[in-house]
Amino acid sequence: MINTFVLRNGRLCQYPASKYHSEDIVPVWVDLVATSDDERAIVENRYGVTLPSHDELQDIEASARYYEAENGHIHLRTDFLLEDDGGPSRVITVAFVLTEDMLFSIHAEDLPVFRLVRMRARSRPGSVADYRDVLLELYATDAEYSADALEGIYQNLESVSQTVLQHQLTDETAAEVLNSIAQEEDLNGRVRGNMMDTRRAVSFLMRGRLLNPSQFDEARQILRDIESLDGHTVFLFEKINFLMDSTVGFININQNKTIKIFSVASVAFLPPTLVASIYGMNFENMPELGWKFGYPIAVAIMIASAVLPLFYFRRRGWLGYSRVVAKGITFA
Repeated sequence: MINTFVLRNGRLCQYPASKYHSEDIVPVWVDLVATSDDERAIVENRYGVTLPSHDELQDIEASARYYEAENGHIHLRTDFLLEDDGGPSRVITVAFVLTEDMLFSIHAEDLPVFRLVRMRARSRPGSVADYRDVLLELYATDAEYSADALEGIYQNLESVSQTVLQHQLTDETAAEVLNSIAQEEDLNGRVRGNMMDTRRAVSFLMRGRLLNPSQFDEARQILRDIESLDGHTVFLFEKINFLMDSTVGFININQNKTIKIFSVASVAFLPPTLVASIYGMNFENMPELGWKFGYPIAVAIMIASAVLPLFYFRRRGWLGYSRVVAKGITFA
């Protein structure tokens, strides 16, 4: 799909695909989404630009993300975050080609950042003056999109915190909590990586002296926004580690409860076993031959030797679940 945009009264106006090469128009932005080789060839022949293929988008070295071609066109590769409803987050690589007066973008899937930029440019006249403003608007919107993703992570972690800190965790619930924490940590890492890539791209534009003074100030504001997001990702990372450690700690507590049952049982039944062993090995003077109540008394001693340790453990509180109260939160 080819989306062609021209500037009309400070607004981005999209031309239908049917009029793409039938009218003599000079677009400011040409967006190619999941295009075929034939469609890409049409754009290359129409504007004399060399566009990367989809295979080149996927197989790219870090050193080749920003470079100037022999014809003077600037090539950039930038990762944009994509959150699927009900699925894991992904990073989509977008290739930008900057000519003298046009911006070309090539990506395999349509991105919410691009849709939002198109909507804002139509509703806010004067926000875009040339193709460089479009590119900066994409990067600024990407920072906002990442901020929304971080806000969603925080809300999900708040729900996880209530489950971990206010309920007695079972092994099944702990497994669900760990799965949720792992997903939020993965998204937090992708947001941080996405912001790092956006910072590199904006810095390249600033170092290359491709921006006018007003655009340069806007680029600096984008870098400041990204810097603030970096601090928030660090906070979320620490919160994720805390919840992860707390959940693993509750799993260990549940396991220790099971181990404690076996430990108490082995200690409680050790004296009866000792009594039975001594009674059964008395071959020289066997009590059952001359002692009428030998067996009942031995059984009574065995029962008493088992009950007394259990009574002692009960008095010490070793049989019940320990309860720790801290700042109004009870852990059972």
